[in-house]
Amino acid sequence: MPSLEDELFPSTPGKFKVDRAHNMNRQFHRCFASTSTMFLWALFLIALTASYLRFQSFVDSGSRYFSASWGGIQWEKQVRNSAQIHRSGGMSVLVTGAAGFVGTHVSLALKKRGDGVVGLDNFNNYYDPSLKKARKSLLNSHGILVVEGDLNDAKLLAKLFDVVAFTHVMHLAAQAGVRYAMENPNSYVHSNIAGLVTLLEICKSANPQPAVVWASSSSVYGLNEKVPFSEADRTDQPASLYAATKKAGEEITHTYNHIYGLSITGLRFFTVYGPWGRPDMAYFSFTRNILQGKPITIYRGKNRVDLARDFTYIDDIVKGCLGSLDTSGKSTGSGGKKKGNAPYRIFNLGNTSPVKVPELVNILERHLKVKAKRNIVDMPGNGDVPFTHANISLAQREFGYKPSTDLQTGLKKFVRWYLSYYGYNNRKGLQ
Repeated sequence: MPSLEDELFPSTPGKFKVDRAHNMNRQFHRCFASTSTMFLWALFLIALTASYLRFQSFVDSGSRYFSASWGGIQWEKQVRNSAQIHRSGGMSVLVTGAAGFVGTHVSLALKKRGDGVVGLDNFNNYYDPSLKKARKSLLNSHGILVVEGDLNDAKLLAKLFDVVAFTHVMHLAAQAGVRYAMENPNSYVHSNIAGLVTLLEICKSANPQPAVVWASSSSVYGLNEKVPFSEADRTDQPASLYAATKKAGEEITHTYNHIYGLSITGLRFFTVYGPWGRPDMAYFSFTRNILQGKPITIYRGKNRVDLARDFTYIDDIVKGCLGSLDTSGKSTGSGGKKKGNAPYRIFNLGNTSPVKVPELVNILERHLKVKAKRNIVDMPGNGDVPFTHANISLAQREFGYKPSTDLQTGLKKFVRWYLSYYGYNNRKGLQ
């Protein structure tokens, strides 16, 4: 196979004989008999070299374009296929954080009912990326494309909206975790604030504008002591930087709704758990340590009061996410200009039945048939709150949200998944 240089500079067929010096002299005399002839040859060689370099640059550029993680004809085809709607009145949804815990379950539920879904995830290493890769494989097996990219990559977001006119955005990408904020605060600002603004900028300029549903957090209630937590309660006392970034997100989304006519729905999740969950969550790490015979740390609040959480099973959260998408209403702007008022809503999504953390451990012990080694300590000043409890009456009224899974049932399903995923043999150790 001739090289590119061979194509541009072909050799003369046959052997080039050099045994007669006078023949060579005659050839050189004919070619370079005059200064003008030499000058013309020089110009020709310069032009030929320049043409070759331009062509090589074109080839290199094309190679970089087609080998990039996104972009190109084939990539665009994959995006369109994934976003294709397969039901009457369906929607095409961009799901950010699609390889995350909630994102995976929501994406599967949307696809199952016939909606078009395209995922976006940066696969960061906040926790084991292999779990995210496994979720991505699960999504791929159901025909859902997950694009690897950062939420702050405005060019990538713009390209996605150029390829697909998304009707909805399910924004679940975020830097999660309360305690990690003390180690890496900049990651929260980068993802939860800057990334949110980047996404909203793309959405407000899109034509048509999508409706946006996004994950806030029950953490915004912070040091609020009124229970159960209601959407009308004060949220100006965050107890962690994570909570503060989610509260900032609520103010930012309100601004984009007010100025640009984006339909916005914020969802305050209450301690989501279940299969494919996050390893940094207490129930997940408790399960791992109990099976490995390691002690677990159980925090307690002031005056030795047990911490309590409104644990919400993933399937119930998914129902709330889909209900929010279905009732989101339309954005009213066009090309970044508002034409009328658009819906702005915030809902609690919880289970309404707080459970004390020691009771959570009791349930895990029963399902795992292993006794936990408990290490009970006072809660440090790391941003955690002593309890959460959701008032879900607003979501019930607006789209019929009704959780149906209690902690006993939900943890049983999680344990079954955990033992299967991590390959336990007789529940005594990892394979």
